[in-house]
Amino acid sequence: MDVTSSPWGAAAATGARLPPDLRCHLLHTYNSEPHPGLSSGQVTFLMNMDLKLILMSILLGLFCYCNAQKEGNECTDANARYCGKCIQAGAKCGWCKDPDFLKQGETVSSRCDEVQSLVKRGCVEAMIENPKGDKKVLKNKAVTNRKKGAEKLKPEDITQIQPQKLSLTLRSGQPQSFELKFKRAEDYPIDLYYLMDLSYSMKDDLENVKNLGTSLMLEMSKITSDFRIGFGSFVEKTVMPYISTTPAKLLNPCTGDQNCTSPFSYKNVLKLTNDGKRFNTLVGQQHISGNLDSPEGGFDAIMQVAVCGDHIGWRNVTRLLVFSTDAGFHFAGDGKLGGIVLPNDGKCHLENNVYTMSHYYDYPSIAHLVQKLSDNNIQTIFAVTEEFQPVYQELKNLIPKSAVGTLSANSSNVINLIIDAYNSLSSEVILENSKLPEGVTIAYTSRCKNGVVSKGENGRKCSNISIGDEVTFNISVTSKGCPKQGKPETIKIKPLGFTEEVEITLNFICECECHNDAIKNSELCHFGNGTYECGACKCNDGRVGRQCECSSNDVATEDMDRTCRKDNGTDICSNNGECVCGTCECKKRDNPEERYSGQYCECDNFNCDRSGNKLCGGHGSCECRVCVCDPMWTGSACDCSLDNSTCMASNKQMCNGRGKCECGTCKCDDPKFQGPTCETCPTCPGVCAEHKECVQCRAFGTGEKKDKCKEECDDFTLIKVRDRDKLPQPNDASYPVMHCKERDANDCWFYYTFAVNNDTKKEVHVVETLDCPSGPDIIPIVAGVVAGIVLIGLALLLIWKLLMIIHDRREFAKFEKEKMNAKWDTGENPIYKSAVTTVINPKYEGK
Repeated sequence: MDVTSSPWGAAAATGARLPPDLRCHLLHTYNSEPHPGLSSGQVTFLMNMDLKLILMSILLGLFCYCNAQKEGNECTDANARYCGKCIQAGAKCGWCKDPDFLKQGETVSSRCDEVQSLVKRGCVEAMIENPKGDKKVLKNKAVTNRKKGAEKLKPEDITQIQPQKLSLTLRSGQPQSFELKFKRAEDYPIDLYYLMDLSYSMKDDLENVKNLGTSLMLEMSKITSDFRIGFGSFVEKTVMPYISTTPAKLLNPCTGDQNCTSPFSYKNVLKLTNDGKRFNTLVGQQHISGNLDSPEGGFDAIMQVAVCGDHIGWRNVTRLLVFSTDAGFHFAGDGKLGGIVLPNDGKCHLENNVYTMSHYYDYPSIAHLVQKLSDNNIQTIFAVTEEFQPVYQELKNLIPKSAVGTLSANSSNVINLIIDAYNSLSSEVILENSKLPEGVTIAYTSRCKNGVVSKGENGRKCSNISIGDEVTFNISVTSKGCPKQGKPETIKIKPLGFTEEVEITLNFICECECHNDAIKNSELCHFGNGTYECGACKCNDGRVGRQCECSSNDVATEDMDRTCRKDNGTDICSNNGECVCGTCECKKRDNPEERYSGQYCECDNFNCDRSGNKLCGGHGSCECRVCVCDPMWTGSACDCSLDNSTCMASNKQMCNGRGKCECGTCKCDDPKFQGPTCETCPTCPGVCAEHKECVQCRAFGTGEKKDKCKEECDDFTLIKVRDRDKLPQPNDASYPVMHCKERDANDCWFYYTFAVNNDTKKEVHVVETLDCPSGPDIIPIVAGVVAGIVLIGLALLLIWKLLMIIHDRREFAKFEKEKMNAKWDTGENPIYKSAVTTVINPKYEGK
């Protein structure tokens, strides 16, 4: 693969400046360090790149800060040239208004930094502008505590949310928090509006709704003593193709002998009232109507119910809208089927309690409905048949503070449905806020029942709240920067479905206090060419310079550049700054702690000698590339202590009388003496015996000091090795090593070395195994004895058997001999003669 054919290789080969991330990847790979930003193919490519190419890239300036580089803070990054911009950069930013604060070469924006950094740089706290935000509670009426049946209160006298009004003064990046309490009041008034679909399919439902008023009044009296109910109906837009526009169908849209009322879009039948009997009477006078398509115009009706508050009679109490239907719904865009293209305007168009603009305006969108229902604090209950329950369940997910109940085929369960839905809605509180000004954010943390704490979006709500329960919300408001106008803004926070709200006035800190003392056209700003504000000049348009001494058209002349060159050199401001009005303004470093300074920006505070990887050894400050040491420290890197107390030996002699104290450390005259005070002699007699007990207890956990080993034997570093060959040898180290061999109480030998290394630390290397004398091997002895006993027993048995065999054979031979010597045979008597005579017939042939 030709590396120069790759964009990476070509850029490196030509010395082009690569993006910072790519430079990071390149150097990470070159140093063989894994980097999560590279794929395996990219890593392989970089690792195979020519080494010369990588080295050339590095020499051309491919250095990388990556994560190891300290990030700049928001205060210095803002490059603020006046106090107001500085404090808007972040909550930690401050502005030093001391006129003599800046050093030569530093820009005006150097006055803006973190407060701690400004103090460290020499600005007293009294001269630092660092305004703080504030909060004031303007109205804090306690939540209402009363029982049902107590003295009746007007709705406006009942309080469920606290506080009601406050003022926040916001500093950029600094949050202001307050606690909001919510408590469901008992016996809280309720307004319920029943909006019913009167298309022909709802005929049997209408019969059951006719007695709804008194029945619902009776049930709701168990919840509240102040209940009002209203009724409205809807069908569809009165244009084709939603209804039939033939004259006969306009009079009676139903077929056959059915007597139906003329089609209509929405009709407000009964304004909210506490007279249940009147509800029953008016609903009983209603007749079913009809339309052509299945979806209904319910959204038109919901919009009018929400925005026509005067016609409906809504009070500032709990507002419930029960939407009853057995069909789907039309929404924005469907009006084009009837030639209606104007979007719904969200305004009230009721004349004689009838919606008159259904033929003119399109159906409202779901988002439009959500806005209007929320603005008017209306909680919606969708009472729909089981067939359309999934559709309205999805709609409920889009409309906050709404509920869905399954309506029976003839609406016989409508009362229980309303009660259950109301309990579900009222047991949950969800906070919402009005539109926030630009740059303002708000965060919620809820503390609900049983100590449940939630944050983020879940921090806006609490569930399972019963009457009398109190929950709290911690609300934090933060501003980033300052709005363009900078004028106070008002936002409101309220629980969804409730009329009560918290009004918050936001005041923004856009300028410092010293801004009020600004002197326009001040003589301190070069004959009035600027405003002297907060210790610095804020130049008029067309003027530049620390004292506005130059015109912006004359800032780069050759004469001015000449005064920015040190010793008539070629480098302007030592290549560390810019020449402005003949004066060097030093550039900033990525690390805000590092700065250039001086008349020609020739000084800095980060290029001094280091010791222990610390600038000036951590015991001084770097000024113009030279370490200025703290008291009792000296040296080019402030690494030489002038305190001789560390060289004092236990005998009160400096370096034990065997060396000189240099930079707080003893330089021993005799090399066999070591340690910080030349008191340690690793090769002196008695070292092995002195450390025997400590080595024994730390390495093997035995010896006289095993119980107090940690207290008395922690002054050296113990290193275990496997065998004696691994112990340090005298020629292996640059410091003396003492070899030791000691015996423990069990006559076991252990070997170790003692030394004091170049860092004046004691080191002990010990062989991890003990060398103990070998004792008798019990197992072979026992095995031998057992085997001997067994073998001897077997041998005796064999001998006994052999003897028995020999004995038996001898007896048998003796018996045989005696048998042969016998004169008669026990089988036949020699004296006996048989009385039988056998005669053979010569003629017998054996047949």
